[in-house]
Amino acid sequence: MSTFVIDAFDFSRLKEQAEGELSVADLARLASETVDRSGTIKWSLSGGVDKLGHPQLSLSISGQVNLVCQRCLTSMPFQVSSDSKLVLAKDEDAADAIEELLDDEEVDVIVGDAALDVGVLVEDEALLALPVAPKHDVCPGHVPAEVVAAEKVSPFSVLKNLKQ
Repeated sequence: MSTFVIDAFDFSRLKEQAEGELSVADLARLASETVDRSGTIKWSLSGGVDKLGHPQLSLSISGQVNLVCQRCLTSMPFQVSSDSKLVLAKDEDAADAIEELLDDEEVDVIVGDAALDVGVLVEDEALLALPVAPKHDVCPGHVPAEVVAAEKVSPFSVLKNLKQ
């Protein structure tokens, strides 16, 4: 995997933008959660500031991975999609203070870095977007209960014919 490293604070201050695509095979932690190593994650990153003037990164990811359905234990495609606002702090204490000041569940506060690996950031976001227990809406080969109930024939229906 080719790394894309940025100075997070400069990237935000200069309102830079970048985008790319990473193979699931190159993202070891994500690949270990999938059935196979196929698929790609597209990402888009832009810098800026939040409403209070804190440096901020906006990260969008999308792509498809293959997970194991926890109901039927077969492979199932899953669309990974996430849009995040990441406010940057100088250190953990500053992150805690900003988190308390913002009091917004939609915004994550992270410790910024002069050498932030965007690939790691994208992989973290993709992992957070995965379901805890992935399941098909309807598993392949599974007959819905309503169909089974409709097809069920009463054992007493034969007796009904004898009465005639």
